[in-house]
Amino acid sequence: MKPAVRTALLALVAATGAAASASALAHPSAAHAIAATATGLGEQALAGFAHPFTGFDHLLAMTAAGIWSVRQPQGAHLPKVFLAAMLLGALGGVAGVTVPGLETGIAATVALIGALIAMAARLPAMAGAVMVAAFAVLHGNAHGHELPQVASAAGFLAASALLMAAGRWFGRAAEGGMVRAAGAGIAATGMLMLAA
Repeated sequence: MKPAVRTALLALVAATGAAASASALAHPSAAHAIAATATGLGEQALAGFAHPFTGFDHLLAMTAAGIWSVRQPQGAHLPKVFLAAMLLGALGGVAGVTVPGLETGIAATVALIGALIAMAARLPAMAGAVMVAAFAVLHGNAHGHELPQVASAAGFLAASALLMAAGRWFGRAAEGGMVRAAGAGIAATGMLMLAA
């Protein structure tokens, strides 16, 4: 096993373990308080960039979307679909539109995409794109409510792209068994989020 892949797997396992605690599952209110007080465009963009790293639900979902996309038909396009749909969801959140059952839906996306990775499931290109877009709308909607400044969108989209790129790297670099094990850990974390 390559040292870089081993390190990435250990980091993913550690993140999954940390997410198992109830306090780690919720979005930290301190991070949102800082984001709410951001005044300049640069501060808002930085708050948006930091936001996906403040909750394991978003962190795992975006990384998992990257991992899963590696083995999908037209998978290189799935991160673009995710980001576009996430922006639409965020704009809806900024406008005050709330997706019913938002937090439950977000936890379910983590569990489902983890399970898909664990099962090495491949979906037809259109079905995969629709599923990823639906997941992204939920995550974007949450971001839009939590960071209503429009400038923060650029930051969280950049962070999301980075997380998906990291997931794609892991999905390509790791052996199939490691990828499936990571998916199982992500799915288990999603189930813990649903139970919390």
